[in-house]
Amino acid sequence: MLRFRSLLATTAVVSMAAISPFTVSPLSAAAKDFDRLNEAATVFTEIMGAPDKGIPQDLLGDAHCIVIVPGVKKGAFIVGAKYGKGFLSCREKTRRNWSAPAAIRVEGGSVGFQIGGSETDVILLVMNERGADRLLSSQFTLGGEGDVAAGPVGRSATAQTDAKFTAEILSWSRARGVFAGISLQGATLRQDLDVNRALYGRRLENREIVDKSIRAPRGAERLLSLLNRYSPKEK
Repeated sequence: MLRFRSLLATTAVVSMAAISPFTVSPLSAAAKDFDRLNEAATVFTEIMGAPDKGIPQDLLGDAHCIVIVPGVKKGAFIVGAKYGKGFLSCREKTRRNWSAPAAIRVEGGSVGFQIGGSETDVILLVMNERGADRLLSSQFTLGGEGDVAAGPVGRSATAQTDAKFTAEILSWSRARGVFAGISLQGATLRQDLDVNRALYGRRLENREIVDKSIRAPRGAERLLSLLNRYSPKEK
């Protein structure tokens, strides 16, 4: 009888732990990933919709890939620590539409990465095939393995810069409403296989999602629609 009561007590503790509000279920974790897809779409549309303050549209039209990371956070407990989750999409082989989104993590980086505040939206444009190939690797470091430069701002800004002809990757940030080009030297980009699994229901690497034209998950429609809307079709 004593053993039976002990077993009941242990079962009750395990059951309470399972329903504890502090327990993060796989379902709630996946919901956060889908919410982040919507946040990425919101960041992109707000930046592109700002009159004469967004990313030059011809640069977006020439880009091979885009990375959108909403709300990169600076960790107060470690000086200079930065971390964010977002998504990348690349042009399909026809160069007419964008691929399904693949998950990516951003870690570290220079002081410029936290310009204007402790939470920053970040957008990267990858301007050539070599940069796209590096972006789709398991991880790489900006400025170390890929040449990155601050992107120009404004609809006609490209007429005043040769950035798109010299830089492999162009980068921008928005913090506290201020949108500007920054150089993300030292930031590491890693594919996030856990988020890909949550979105697609199976383990997929970023290169698989892009190269094999994987069907976009539910919830990505808004982001892809915006990318196609703001990207001029190749003539």
